[in-house]
Amino acid sequence: MRVEKIIYFDSAEEADTDLTLQAAKERAEALKIRDIVVASTSGATGVKACKIFQGFNLIIVRHHTGFEQPNIQQMKPEFEDEILRSGAKLLTATHALSGVERSIRRRLNTYGPVEILAEGLKLLGSGLKVCIEIAVMAADAGLVSVERDCVAIAGSGGGADTAVVLKPAHSNNFFDLFVREVVIKPRSRC
Repeated sequence: MRVEKIIYFDSAEEADTDLTLQAAKERAEALKIRDIVVASTSGATGVKACKIFQGFNLIIVRHHTGFEQPNIQQMKPEFEDEILRSGAKLLTATHALSGVERSIRRRLNTYGPVEILAEGLKLLGSGLKVCIEIAVMAADAGLVSVERDCVAIAGSGGGADTAVVLKPAHSNNFFDLFVREVVIKPRSRC
């Protein structure tokens, strides 16, 4: 049996990206985990992660191009440049828990099983759903191994408020993924 500390923000609005990243780093170091996967839309959280996770296999996962507007990448070019200069890897890919199904929902006004799964995972928190999603995306891209644990970090809105230790899986073996530990998360929905 283990007794470990979990940090809870009272709400996503009170979350602190710096505290989330630091708590995740401390847990990664304690467990000797070298693979870190971080969600970052504008790139601001990614840049902060690059400063904290120097020497780790750091993967910054951003939205796919066209997520909000056709042909537009939401990550700011200056943040993208800083992330790449730091030595971190930058992953741009279709979202593992929406992808083409989002288009079906928008066009036909119906949900498919993958988006239903995503909505179910949000019961544990939006950030936790994103942690699972980006770990799958990183595994599919070959940037993390499904043979060893990683730390995944994401948020429920702006910044990071959730970090978990998990065993990643490829999308075609999604149900092999396992969340081993929650490091930090909000107690309420945003």
